[in-house]
Amino acid sequence: MCQFILEHERVFPVSRMCAVLSISRSGYYAWKKRVPGPRETANASLAAEIKAVHTESRSTYGSPRVHATLAARGMPCGRHRVARLMRVQGLSGRKPRRRRPITTCQQPGAPVAPNVLNRDFSAVRPDQKWVGDITYLDTDEGWLYLAIILDLFSRRVIGWSMANHMRTSLIEAALDMALASRGPIDDLIHHSDRGGQYTSAGYRDRLNDLKVVTPSMSRTGNCYDNAVAESFFGTLKTECVTRRFASHREARRAVFEFIEIWYNRQRLHSSLGYLSPEAFELQHTLYINSVH
Repeated sequence: MCQFILEHERVFPVSRMCAVLSISRSGYYAWKKRVPGPRETANASLAAEIKAVHTESRSTYGSPRVHATLAARGMPCGRHRVARLMRVQGLSGRKPRRRRPITTCQQPGAPVAPNVLNRDFSAVRPDQKWVGDITYLDTDEGWLYLAIILDLFSRRVIGWSMANHMRTSLIEAALDMALASRGPIDDLIHHSDRGGQYTSAGYRDRLNDLKVVTPSMSRTGNCYDNAVAESFFGTLKTECVTRRFASHREARRAVFEFIEIWYNRQRLHSSLGYLSPEAFELQHTLYINSVH
């Protein structure tokens, strides 16, 4: 009966409806204070959706990615509203940790390639510019090293390898995966730092054998020349490597799941218009097919 009065307040006087329905006005107004309004109800519903998206993101998304996910699911709402409701629930994006040990050891006298990339991290097609780098993972069984090759067009990790050493074979395995996954390549820039693995004769010969690859290297001690690879490692350390792993096997499993299931296929990337690398490449393929 109180609900009836609430729905007809603009039609009939509250006092008359209370008298007809044998309800005291004080009782009705006490009930009304306990009933959430439409805005409060909508916020409660949106807050539940926000929490679900945040949980699906492994508790890593901040308000921009949560907002983009909701919009993609047909639930348009203001970004500031999403941020406010996240604060109310104590939800936030995961913050990067700083800083990592140096894994770049330049060999004195080793030949280096010029910085052809020159911090131009844009690409208009897949397999136009690749960047490679190495990072470390801490485990109870000792250090485990991860080498990656990332396509600057889609920010997709197209090749990666892990080992308990940083010998040249580590980055060669990542290159082999990239070449196997991408098929024929043409007119490609391959950028890296000046670490001994990348300046080694073996790796230089591998790139030279491809003939269509132009090597490029960062300037000495300048991490910004390979900023996209550094950014990926920052994301990895923030969202995946949140603790010391018990074993190499556990670390390998976690990295595989992060790269192949989450990062490449699901995680929204701000520089890609909040698409995943896989979705961005698919969008490009569909566009190319539509204009030919």
